[in-house]
Amino acid sequence: MFKWIVSPFLLLLFGCQTSPESKEHDQSDELNFVQIEKGHYMVGKSQHPINPNREVDIETFEISTTEVTNKMWSRFIEETGYLTTAEKLKNAMVFYPGLDEFEWVGDSTANWRYPFGKDHEGIKGKEDYPVSCISYIDALAFCEWGGYRLPTLDEWETACRAGTNDAYHFEGGYDSLVIYANIWQSKTHKSVDVQEDYLYHSPVATYKPNPWGLYDMYGNCFEFCADKPEKWADNESMVCARGGSWWCSKNSCNYFNSYDIGRVHKAASFSNHGFRVVKL
Repeated sequence: MFKWIVSPFLLLLFGCQTSPESKEHDQSDELNFVQIEKGHYMVGKSQHPINPNREVDIETFEISTTEVTNKMWSRFIEETGYLTTAEKLKNAMVFYPGLDEFEWVGDSTANWRYPFGKDHEGIKGKEDYPVSCISYIDALAFCEWGGYRLPTLDEWETACRAGTNDAYHFEGGYDSLVIYANIWQSKTHKSVDVQEDYLYHSPVATYKPNPWGLYDMYGNCFEFCADKPEKWADNESMVCARGGSWWCSKNSCNYFNSYDIGRVHKAASFSNHGFRVVKL
């Protein structure tokens, strides 16, 4: 193992991966979708350096109500034999309590089957948990196989906001967040000093959905998006993820809101990164 002090949405690692051929199949029993109607929507935040407040035009799209689960991902692997970036490059970054803020540990044994490394429990019995320890490259491969795509930044935010214009899609601010999101509630990551509902991932749809029926928009796993802001457009190796994660706390990261946009290398694999999909 090796340790790096690194933001889990700023890691720069290098690698490449090929995608499997698309295959026809039925996943109707595994994914549910909500249709977002065509219209003009407000996104961003006033004076935000990356995502300023503005109106966007959105075409009708259907987005999954939950993040892709281990069960769904397993089916993809079984049908294609796909090897993830973490399995090929041995570059996954994992976390456990006791590390400093923004400190993650490189573990060559970590991958989607063992998102915290083989010294920790794997995903057996956690079929309804979100898949993690995958890269943006891996998420694209799943989408190609399943006939999906990743949401754009504006689509993700429109779906997340569910017609609201504040930092959260609910009333009550940060104090109400734990009703809707699996986040890190302890003051630091050095120790667990409050009762955490789930120390790491939680099953999808455990917490209350937003007004449009979408779960885990502010926690559980960061969610990859298809594009990136104009200010980052020239960085070909960087991709974006949104929504915060089980690791994010009030004092570290704090990206569990409707407007912030995280960034990560497209070949990086973290145990708090996952994704949801949009129908083609």
